[in-house]
Amino acid sequence: MYPWLLLALALPSSAVLDKTHGVPPSLVSKYVPSTTGAHQTWTCLDGSKQISWSAVNDDYCDCADGSDEPGTSACPHNKFYCRNEGHIGGVIQSSRVNDGLCEQECCDGSDEPSGVCPNTCQEVGAEYRKEVEAERKLRKTGSKIRSTYIAYAHKEKKRLEVLVIDLVKEIEVREKEVEKLRDIAERAESISAAELERKKQSPLYQSLLAHHTALKSLQKEHKKHLEREKALGDILNSLRAGYNPNYQDMAVLEAVRGWESLAGLPHINDVRKDDDGETGTTAEKPKTEDEEEEEEGFWNAAKIEKELVNILKTDHVSLLLEHDQIVGPASAHSLLFDISAYLPDALIPSYHSFRDSIVSVLSIFGIGHSDTRDASAESNSARKALLDAEHSLKMTRDETQDANQDLLDLFDPEGFGVEGEWKKLDDLCLSKDTGEYSYEVCLFNEAKQIPNKGGSSFSLGKFSSWNKAAQPGEPEYYTRQHYTLGAKCWNGPHRSVELVLACGTENTLLTVAELEKCEYQITGTTPALCRPLEDEQPKDEL
Repeated sequence: MYPWLLLALALPSSAVLDKTHGVPPSLVSKYVPSTTGAHQTWTCLDGSKQISWSAVNDDYCDCADGSDEPGTSACPHNKFYCRNEGHIGGVIQSSRVNDGLCEQECCDGSDEPSGVCPNTCQEVGAEYRKEVEAERKLRKTGSKIRSTYIAYAHKEKKRLEVLVIDLVKEIEVREKEVEKLRDIAERAESISAAELERKKQSPLYQSLLAHHTALKSLQKEHKKHLEREKALGDILNSLRAGYNPNYQDMAVLEAVRGWESLAGLPHINDVRKDDDGETGTTAEKPKTEDEEEEEEGFWNAAKIEKELVNILKTDHVSLLLEHDQIVGPASAHSLLFDISAYLPDALIPSYHSFRDSIVSVLSIFGIGHSDTRDASAESNSARKALLDAEHSLKMTRDETQDANQDLLDLFDPEGFGVEGEWKKLDDLCLSKDTGEYSYEVCLFNEAKQIPNKGGSSFSLGKFSSWNKAAQPGEPEYYTRQHYTLGAKCWNGPHRSVELVLACGTENTLLTVAELEKCEYQITGTTPALCRPLEDEQPKDEL
């Protein structure tokens, strides 16, 4: 047999090649010739040119858009459609047509000349349909579980809405309670202040103030006398050292002798003789005031100087109250001052007015008088009750704010999804044992690496974002979670995790891989990604 004959048999004949060969079903209706007399023509799909119908699929590119060669490789950048009867259609680059290789996408072998590639579409189609059916069952089961997640989100929404309403009502009640307790505290403090002012009018307190004034005045005069004494001593010392005894001025001599005796100084002439080398007697220095035996109960000058300052700093109000606590009679707090705790709010002002009138009358006769300690105790108790109520009000307001924020986050596309399907999984912890380590991911919280044989665990990062390559709300957006800024690797970056998720009937982790140093990829499944089957676009299946 001749070689050229084998080559001719291997090549497709343009004369017998179907004009719609390689054309997708959506464009088949456009591959129809126009007849003008006995001549058939066809217009390129871009409308740029009209060619002979016989030039379609003749292995020569006539149209600028390549639409005249859907079944050959003559036009670059074209697409070839495999019909794959018994399976689903496939598309390949036209450059792969008639290249002698059997493409997987074209199980019918239509990309090569007849007889080169076997038609396996029945077997491939049967296996594909089996896989599709298994996937449909998985998605059907997973979507039912996902629907319970969505139902949970809506239930949580109702719960939060009711909670917010209840908290708003509670805030109103607590605000009224705070105002009531503030009024009581102010009244108690007013009573306490008035009682203290009454105590200040006592003779004891007035006497303390008078003694304080007297001591302060004495301290001032004492300092003035000390300054004058020092100045006088300086003058006499100067006179003693500079006078001339040869003048026989008896008045000056008497003054010098008197100062020497008072100050305990030796006679100036004896000092001068000692300076000339002659022996003289030195007057004995008298004992100072500090060296003399102190009379019992009296202070010396040093102690007066030290203690007088502390005495003058005494808080006489505190002293008065302390004295009252020691000598005052012990008395139980009258029930009369506690009745307001049992009255409705509307009656409290009338009660306070009545109570104050009764107490005022009784106090005239010395009956039912409450001392400063009782008033202070009531004031402190009222103030504490007010602070407790204000703290409770703040906590209720904070709880309301948190509940409102949870409502906003519930159906946030960037958070728990448009339908809230991820709320159910918030902080759900999944783990995978790899032998040496267990890897744990608490969704929306933190990922960890835990040694199985003891030792410290490492943070692999905290949840930072969904898939940044997709838009919030798109299914692809929720297929990846990023956990970043984990514990820093030695001589490396901070640990991080990319969690890759797919539809599955269970929330579980499947694989763990360290793609780069301290950068991990963990795969897993979750029903939250199993969208209902009706969301799937139908595929072209023949």
